[in-house]
Amino acid sequence: MESPLNIDANRRARKWTRRELIGRLLWEFLSRPLFAWTPRQLWSWRRMILRLFGARIGRQVQIFPSAKIAIPWNLSIGGQSAIGEGAVLYSLGAITIGERVTISQYAHLCAGTHDYSDAAMPLLKLPITVGNDAWICTDVFVGPGITIGERAVLGARSVAVKDIEAGSVVGGNPARVIKMRSISS
Repeated sequence: MESPLNIDANRRARKWTRRELIGRLLWEFLSRPLFAWTPRQLWSWRRMILRLFGARIGRQVQIFPSAKIAIPWNLSIGGQSAIGEGAVLYSLGAITIGERVTISQYAHLCAGTHDYSDAAMPLLKLPITVGNDAWICTDVFVGPGITIGERAVLGARSVAVKDIEAGSVVGGNPARVIKMRSISS
């Protein structure tokens, strides 16, 4: 019996331009020696390397050397933000991170998926946006096409599969509002 899924059609589908493929190949070869193998304190060096590969990186951004970034030219990070140890920015689609955002260790922002309603399962590159002053805590997963509002907090190991309202504190799988964030001076 023949499968209703056309796997061969999906494999033949053009997902990347020639320029993107060359860029991805260069990034794969150079990201370890120029990025991942650098001492932790070389924040400015890693910012420079990412900018050379087309990322838009603000001032005083701190990105740990163990962070994994799929496609730097699809990444924008506002000033004074931090990307923690082992964080994954799977930037098949655009990932836009605001200012003063903390992406904690091992968080995973996934800006790519497949259209499971289509038999060919084409690649979808859906953007992720994280508003200013948000905190994505340890081991959080943010799915494709999600917007995280300003000042939102996603508690440890949360799974964001829907947009998160500005100023909310969420937790769980799927993430649900626990309370609204109040900030004291």
